[in-house]
Amino acid sequence: MLPILGIHHVAIIASDYEKSKNFYVNILGAKILTEIYRAERQSYKLDLTFSDGNYIELFSFPSPPTRPSTYEPCGLRHLAFKVQNMESAVNYLKQFHIECEPIRIDESTQKRFTFFRDPDNLPLELYEINNSMG
Repeated sequence: MLPILGIHHVAIIASDYEKSKNFYVNILGAKILTEIYRAERQSYKLDLTFSDGNYIELFSFPSPPTRPSTYEPCGLRHLAFKVQNMESAVNYLKQFHIECEPIRIDESTQKRFTFFRDPDNLPLELYEINNSMG
């Protein structure tokens, strides 16, 4: 068996680098580790981290192809972020005019979750790790 220890990072290609950088850093609270401009590729690579140590690599490329579909395309389905309190997280995003779907309950864990979108319409999920429904 391959001794995989976990997920190291998730890579995202942005259509508008500055808009996505602002979204992930200033709205979602990621910390910038490194930011590199790769002239030979006309591309930025931004390494971001969250308080739990997980990483996102945010890339820019000239004229990347668009996502083929917003609903259930083959490939990565969504990226989920852990939150302590769903209402606080949803209300925070509303301050930035970011719409969230109605909060639902995961049938297998009984935990609450909802979906929202990044600037490129990438589906993102909030998943409550402290199920304080009462």
